[in-house]
Amino acid sequence: MMGALLPLLSRRVPALQPDTKPFVLIKAFASGVILATGYMHVLPDSFDCLTSKCLPEKPWSKFPFTTFIAMFSAVFTLMVDSYAMSWYKKCKTPDKNQDQELKTLGHSHGHGSSGNDNPASQLRRYRVVAQVLELGIVVHSVVIGLSMGASDNVCTIRPLVAALCFHQFFEGIGLGGCILQADYEKKMKAIMVFFFSVTTPFGIALGLGLSNVYRENSPTALVVVGILNAVSAGLLNYMALVDLLASDFMGEKLQNDMKLQTISYVAVILGAGGMSVMAIWA
Repeated sequence: MMGALLPLLSRRVPALQPDTKPFVLIKAFASGVILATGYMHVLPDSFDCLTSKCLPEKPWSKFPFTTFIAMFSAVFTLMVDSYAMSWYKKCKTPDKNQDQELKTLGHSHGHGSSGNDNPASQLRRYRVVAQVLELGIVVHSVVIGLSMGASDNVCTIRPLVAALCFHQFFEGIGLGGCILQADYEKKMKAIMVFFFSVTTPFGIALGLGLSNVYRENSPTALVVVGILNAVSAGLLNYMALVDLLASDFMGEKLQNDMKLQTISYVAVILGAGGMSVMAIWA
């Protein structure tokens, strides 16, 4: 929750406004963490589940289901992204007062879009990104919470808690930054932060409740968790690369400031590198 709330509370800190350099750097670091979470944690976990010796050799060992599912998950995320933008354009035509507000938002949020986007289109884009990113993080959070709650191995739980705290905090910052840029009403912001905050505890509680019947190495559990992880990995990787990193790095703010662009790349590498190191233990 703290990770998601920090960007939202930055409204009171001028140095952390969406149009400032510190905000861009923090978001770049968080995007690197989300990218590494997909590639270094979720995807390998899916491979482990779907290639386990506890599953029948046919078809699970004869076909790379993890990458197949992750690939189509990324395509499906693109479809959701595209259709959501089309729906917003058709159904959410701003009135004159909203249009004036959007022009103001366009000046402060312009770094994440190409120069040809108008403020209304930018705001729609931010809102779609925030909603789709939350969906991917929620799925992943429930799965990791379920695994942690059902585990009775202390040696497994301890590093998992450390990795969980690290990437949930920075995933929260990345999501909070997107919610802040989307400029939702307070009620919608509270709902999105609430769902992000409760999904992992919900997964842990579910794992604890099912610990008597849930077996990590049972064929059903391996298939279900493996598929969910593959779906989550494809979604997170798409969101990190396309909607977060590419959107910001190809936007006006970073394109017009080579020094800030270079420092932002360093921030991405540090975020991705730090999260990758965590894969040693969890």
